[in-house]
Amino acid sequence: MKITILVPLYNEEKNIGMLVEALDAAIKPLSDYQWEYLFINDGSRDNTLALLEQLYANRSDVSYVDLSRNFGKENAMLAGFDHAQGEAVIVMDADLQDPPQIIGQMVEKWREGYDDVYARRKDRGQESWLRKKLSLAFYRILQGSTNIDVLPNVGDFRLLDRKCIQALRQLRESGRYTKGLFTFIGFRKTAVEFDRGSRTQGHSSFNFWKLFKLAIEGITSYTTAPLRLATIMGVLVSIFAFAYMTYVFLKALFYGDPVAGYPTMMTVILFLGGVQLLTIGIIGEYLGRIFNEVKNRPVYFEREYKTHNKD
Repeated sequence: MKITILVPLYNEEKNIGMLVEALDAAIKPLSDYQWEYLFINDGSRDNTLALLEQLYANRSDVSYVDLSRNFGKENAMLAGFDHAQGEAVIVMDADLQDPPQIIGQMVEKWREGYDDVYARRKDRGQESWLRKKLSLAFYRILQGSTNIDVLPNVGDFRLLDRKCIQALRQLRESGRYTKGLFTFIGFRKTAVEFDRGSRTQGHSSFNFWKLFKLAIEGITSYTTAPLRLATIMGVLVSIFAFAYMTYVFLKALFYGDPVAGYPTMMTVILFLGGVQLLTIGIIGEYLGRIFNEVKNRPVYFEREYKTHNKD
């Protein structure tokens, strides 16, 4: 029985060697299985591809997909799902923050009958205080706005049974939030806990702006709650405006209003304008995603796929 270890790569030349050594050590006790290392080169600009070519030439258990450009990690994972040949697929990053040592525990849970064995962080490693707080706040917002359970402190590091991979292959949307898709497809899930480590080499390509974009992608892909919020805000503002209009009318009728209410008028206009712009912005986010989806473009293009296994 074959298990695929799927690793998306973007400028990870400094980590590939250590990653392969750590994986070899982790799977050594699991000799009952046949293993495939499937690397997805997501448009790297360093020597990542050259190292993959070298690994492929020297090892029969290494396969790789070279994408035509950088499509982003979410789309690179879909490319991996499309090409993975194992009865189970383990998704992980190349930076060794997700420890390969717990692969054995994941496989054991899979043997017990679980389809999705996800790794849950007991500790988030050397993340900044602000990043930790923002991440937890994002999970709370997402959980509060949907009826599907959201898993906090859980990333992409997990083991997925073949039936989960087949389900994920059917979800071809271009605006992908894979952590949400893992939950959406269902199946039997369980957790393996671990302490998150620090990057061994290099720097993460996910800065605050990219993480913010991913958070927006997750919320708009996973729930329509922001549209509902905009509707509620519109109703509340309309009620407030009507009440204030009634107050101004009655005041002028009974007491007169000799002084022009310029400050009040400007405050009301700016407030209403801000609410309208916010609502239009929320609607625009969803319209932009509809625009991208109706074009029905392929999620990724591959330049080359190399494998020793022709199953």
